Amino acid sequence: MKQSELIINWIKKYFEENGPTCNAIIGISGGTDSSVCAALLTKALGKDRVIGVLMPCGTQHDIDVSIKLVELLGIKHLTINIQEPVETLKQEIENNTGIDPNTFDAYKTNTPARIRMTTLYGISAMNNGRVCNTCNLSEDYVGYSTKFGDAAGDFSPISSFTKTEVKELGNELGLPREFVEKIPEDGMSGKSDEEKLGFTYAVLDKYIKTGEIDDLKAKERIDYLHRINLHKLLPMPAYKKED
Repeated sequence: MKQSELIINWIKKYFEENGPTCNAIIGISGGTDSSVCAALLTKALGKDRVIGVLMPCGTQHDIDVSIKLVELLGIKHLTINIQEPVETLKQEIENNTGIDPNTFDAYKTNTPARIRMTTLYGISAMNNGRVCNTCNLSEDYVGYSTKFGDAAGDFSPISSFTKTEVKELGNELGLPREFVEKIPEDGMSGKSDEEKLGFTYAVLDKYIKTGEIDDLKAKERIDYLHRINLHKLLPMPAYKKED
């Protein structure tokens, strides 16, 4: 059985056990991961039980790809521009602290992602939903995600697949090349994922799967990112009350 078929069966079982009448809610970026997840959900649940949410922050240069995807799959979809809540929160913080929070990279990068996830859970609450996490193994391994942002969700179909393997899933599902081979980017920095990370997904995926890597500088950076971002994958540490 193909990997895509195994995932489809897993999604069916998840919903049978965690919400037989629930809908799947998914953020649609137009990138490979959300495209593959949306296609898997549509095959598992049918197009009437999948709601795609497009969430530009102001003007999104490639939103046409997201629109093409939801139209191709025939799923219900909403477009919710998050620019105003992002700016309102930024201004409110600045007014009360006297400091522009956007001067801090951690704030500027992560806040839109967390507002997007808040949006997905808002739509989910209104539509008897379960939110799909779209992170892959490659991103998770080096912490290339936002805690309580795109790293959140109710179920995660592709988190054990590298970026290379997610592309293979896309080909299995028959998705057009423009979705499978779209250059990964965060849509905010103007840089590709690989430019920001400092190494390619091909190098990272080979290292994850085999432990083999020729570029020792890339190995050092991958190991460092993995180590400092493990907290994103582990349960929240909790103090246990002593009797």
